[in-house]
Amino acid sequence: MSARPRPTPARNSSRPESPFRRLARPWLSPGVFDFWASRLHPTWSWERPLARILERRAESADAVTLVLRPNRHWAGCLPGQHLNVSAEIDGCRVTRSYSPTGLPGRDRRIAITVKAVEGGKLSRYLCEQAQVGDVLDLGPAFGELRLDKGAHVARLLLAAGSGITPMIALTRALAAQGMPAPLSLLYWARKREQLCFVDELRGYAAAHPQFQVRFLLTGEAALARDEGEGRIDAAQLASLADLAQREVYACGPGGFVDQARALLATQARSFQAEAFSPPPRTLETEGTVEITLAASARSFTVARGQSLLSALEAQGLKPASGCRMGICNTCACGKRSGSTRHLHTGDVQHEPVSALRLCVNSATSDLVLDL
Repeated sequence: MSARPRPTPARNSSRPESPFRRLARPWLSPGVFDFWASRLHPTWSWERPLARILERRAESADAVTLVLRPNRHWAGCLPGQHLNVSAEIDGCRVTRSYSPTGLPGRDRRIAITVKAVEGGKLSRYLCEQAQVGDVLDLGPAFGELRLDKGAHVARLLLAAGSGITPMIALTRALAAQGMPAPLSLLYWARKREQLCFVDELRGYAAAHPQFQVRFLLTGEAALARDEGEGRIDAAQLASLADLAQREVYACGPGGFVDQARALLATQARSFQAEAFSPPPRTLETEGTVEITLAASARSFTVARGQSLLSALEAQGLKPASGCRMGICNTCACGKRSGSTRHLHTGDVQHEPVSALRLCVNSATSDLVLDL
């Protein structure tokens, strides 16, 4: 997984404070302001980035696209980046990361495409319950799948499942510039009905000779000329003769990204990837460790190897969290002492750190955290 240690806003989000806010700040709580302002307009706030759902439409058999209009406090994002989306569900605030598929234009609308995930509380809510007019909280943009080197670079995009969302944003951005360099997209799904943006992608392929798309199905037979079958392997990549000149971007489940990296990392011009699979819940199951929260003077025992974020939540605590897969850094906190193991890599860290990501680390010894 390729990710910066902290969320990266797409542009400088700071703006001059208005005279009213500067004068009112010592006397008016932002929370109080937000409470009363929301009675006048649902997305008015002191400084919280909020967005109202303007439209919802089915994108595939198990995914919907939500068109949102953020308020003025959201700083925007670049094609391929992610942002945290939060909603109140059954009295609890739930946050997950999504990659905007439609980026803001003059009307400042954006779109996110959400796949309903089994056991996914927020994804199920957004797909099945969220309605036009509902308001969501937005976080700053983060992520490395960006067009930093401009449009005139040959690229290969690899997407599996929900990994198509940053890739469609990148494809749209390059199509808006006329596809000035070769671009190939390989897109995997289990069934044809689960593919998103098919007509749009085929339209780009018909309009731009530099663009090629291929849909790979792992659970049913290929029928169309631009379809194929099977999971990612060397044979599916063999037709890309100019691979050494291409930048490769991959996004999908952890196993898919690992296989893509093994096949391409040493062959391509560059390789960037983000995996959205959550880490395994445990790597070790024997024994327990004691977690001490220094700021709240609280201690408790948890199973060795359990995700620290899950362990804290099991104690009834609600630490800030976002993507839950080690990308956004929302859950990071200081570790004063103790040893932890990274749930993705297995690496053990014994030294104190200022930003331990709770969602992708477990305790291998007693810990003291700055919480």
